[in-house]
Amino acid sequence: MNSDLHVLRKDIRLKRKRVNRFEHKKSEQDALNRLRSIPQFKFAKSVGLYLHAFGEVHTHKLIQLCFKHKKLVYLPMICTMNQELVWVKISSKQYSNQRFSYHPLGMKEPMASRGHHISILDILIMPLLACDHLGTRIGMGGGFYDRTLASAPHRPFRLGLAHTFQYIDQTLPRQKWDQPIHGLLTPKKFYIFNP
Repeated sequence: MNSDLHVLRKDIRLKRKRVNRFEHKKSEQDALNRLRSIPQFKFAKSVGLYLHAFGEVHTHKLIQLCFKHKKLVYLPMICTMNQELVWVKISSKQYSNQRFSYHPLGMKEPMASRGHHISILDILIMPLLACDHLGTRIGMGGGFYDRTLASAPHRPFRLGLAHTFQYIDQTLPRQKWDQPIHGLLTPKKFYIFNP
């Protein structure tokens, strides 16, 4: 199954790379429209998000929506000591001024010296490569989200954000360290799982 998983990762990375600007705008807007009605988001005070970098569904409008509704916005930063993610609160001003630095892996991170444990979040909106009908999430392969989520079994609500083609209609292999998600938001549908 390892070779199948390798092929799947490669295939989805390629599909994400081929998503054009118009499709990205439409996916982001459709996801935004669906997100507004999800109770776990509506009642959340603190929201963890990501800055898109590798063809994921764009998050610019989602972040702006959070600020508009006075939600606290947290972005991930990789902690070099344990290779887990810590969560840094950002302000609307920081976001609009793009006060971020580049991590060697290629994504932007907030410029801060101290982050918070993931359990501070009410909801975590996270990227993924693929997700199946059981909530098994396949990430980029670094294990950052899995390691981080393993330390917070009950909180936050874990919501994957993905293009429609990233929902896989087959059972994906789940290793003992893989952390399932509670829901998946695509431009076309909102799925709820029972991990």
